[in-house]
Amino acid sequence: QVQLVESGGGLVQAGGSLRLSCAASGSILSTIAMGWYRQAPGKQRELVATIFSGGSTNYADSVKGRFTISRDNAKNTVYLQMNGLKPEDTAVYYCNVQVRQWAPPRGDYWGKGTLVTVSS
Repeated sequence: QVQLVESGGGLVQAGGSLRLSCAASGSILSTIAMGWYRQAPGKQRELVATIFSGGSTNYADSVKGRFTISRDNAKNTVYLQMNGLKPEDTAVYYCNVQVRQWAPPRGDYWGKGTLVTVSS
């Protein structure tokens, strides 16, 4: 099993910044991808950003140029630096980690979510 611990959400004014963290622990042989999704009230969960084991990244168009995803492989931790926050960024942000493990050989895990609220 893999456990994810998220931190860094909160209330911020428009134009402000927040940094989310997600630390993965447990029976991890290696991480395949680590990412962040978000779900706003009344909307479907959507991809925000992903970073793959080789370092390549993928961002939603709505956050390109404002958000930066990074990872610390030694700590199995992924970060999301969010700058220039807008009220429409308000959502619960979920960490997602895809790992190689003993059994089953591949796992897909979700954090419990952390609330980001951006006031106008």
